[in-house]
Amino acid sequence: MEHRSSQKSIIALEPWLATAAGCYVRAWEQARLDELTADIFGFNALQIGLPQVAGLQANRMPHKWTSDSLVPPNPVLATGQDHGDATVAAPLPISVAHDFAELPFASQSLDLVVLSHVLEFAAEPHQVLREVERVLIPEGQLIVCGFNPASLWGARQAAGRLTGSPFLPLEGEFISLPRLKDWLKLLNMEVSRGHFGCYAPPCTTEAWLNRYAFMEQAGNRWWPYLGAVYMVQAIKRVKGMRLIGPAWKRQPAKSSHAVPAANRSNHNSSS
Repeated sequence: MEHRSSQKSIIALEPWLATAAGCYVRAWEQARLDELTADIFGFNALQIGLPQVAGLQANRMPHKWTSDSLVPPNPVLATGQDHGDATVAAPLPISVAHDFAELPFASQSLDLVVLSHVLEFAAEPHQVLREVERVLIPEGQLIVCGFNPASLWGARQAAGRLTGSPFLPLEGEFISLPRLKDWLKLLNMEVSRGHFGCYAPPCTTEAWLNRYAFMEQAGNRWWPYLGAVYMVQAIKRVKGMRLIGPAWKRQPAKSSHAVPAANRSNHNSSS
């Protein structure tokens, strides 16, 4: 029963993603994910959750999959479908449907994992992270997207819980960035990069969100930690292991006039 409830909670995010605020968030995340994943190399990459964002489209790994807790029979978002002020794209096809707390991949088999708003809707976020750490190879990379509770949107959500009119899906338990870093540190995941975005106030229409577009640049400069959404990139570190280059064999230098070290003194005195 717990697994079913966790599936329902993550599905609750899908209708919100079709709103103007949801499209605003997805556009920012798509741009950042394209930047972060373009230069990550390897063979196998996995995006878990949020098929409405093509998190691996800029990555050049030969094997890429998108997974979710289940395959929706009638997706909320469809190509060219108009939702109020925004037209959104169809979600990515799901390659694997699985429990987020039990990844159907071998240990140390993936080079990159993207977690898009999974931890805050998962029944066991710690177990999800442990599974991700298990399937990542040494020096493999993880990218986590989440809502920032220390933001205008977070304050609006907290007030909405009291009044009964939340701005974001009520089922989400949003995780602060310091808390997430502590979790990653316990799993020997070293945070390498981080981004904040979506600084506009929690508006419900595209017109008002566009009016506050200037706050993106201003927020990055003046209040960089108050963005509504954060994105964290971490690397799996394994103690006692480090990557080295190929062991090229060096050929000894050849010289036709070389003299053995033991005979150098005799050679010099006779000359």
